[in-house]
Amino acid sequence: MDIPRIFNITESAHRIHNPFTPEKLATLGTALRLEPGTRMLDLGSGSGEMLCTWARNHGVIGTGIDMSQLFIEQAKLRAEALGVADRVTFIHGDAAGYVSDKNVDVAACVGATWIGGGVVGTIELLARSLSPGGIILVGEPYWRQLPTEDIAKGCHANSISDFLMLPELLASFGNLAYDVVEMVLADQDSWDRYEAAKWLTMRRWLEANPADEFVEEVRAQLTSEPVRYASYTREYLGWGVFALMPR
Repeated sequence: MDIPRIFNITESAHRIHNPFTPEKLATLGTALRLEPGTRMLDLGSGSGEMLCTWARNHGVIGTGIDMSQLFIEQAKLRAEALGVADRVTFIHGDAAGYVSDKNVDVAACVGATWIGGGVVGTIELLARSLSPGGIILVGEPYWRQLPTEDIAKGCHANSISDFLMLPELLASFGNLAYDVVEMVLADQDSWDRYEAAKWLTMRRWLEANPADEFVEEVRAQLTSEPVRYASYTREYLGWGVFALMPR
């Protein structure tokens, strides 16, 4: 069980596998007014930066689930480095359908709503692990400006309908009977840090693995991605983490 290898290659040097900087992640943790002992579940936890830094900064206790063996190992190392390995647990597994055996105060899926077949299904999944009065965190893209179908495909979307404009996305949470109680949004700089960081990683990987079967795919991506990103994603696609509480 693992994610497609290309992501393990391109994001192998990332601590945050979304267009969020450490500063924005810290802002989110402070905005949620987390208290020591807060129990968290993070589905699609990546390299564990959210759980590890919030355990260090706020005293949360949590579990992260991710399909990437590499990212899980990185998360465990990060927990040890920050001195929080006794407070956070990382499990290599499929987050789709995962329900905590003990309800949590914060249930999160930040940037992996495919595990529930989309936003609605992911919220329904997270709600199954949530304690009364708890908070759901969902990380999701939205359109900064309405694209054409060609531009949407340039953003790696299947069509315009894949994402909503920000007001529509916020309204959709209300339609599901959730209050939006906080949000922290990516900006173009945090998008740069997520996307552009892949390019140096790819170049270093190509230099270190000239005979690997993935060389052509990685080379093609490194050649095309800077222009594609600057032309499409950077201008048209937003991303944010939204904190929800059931009404």
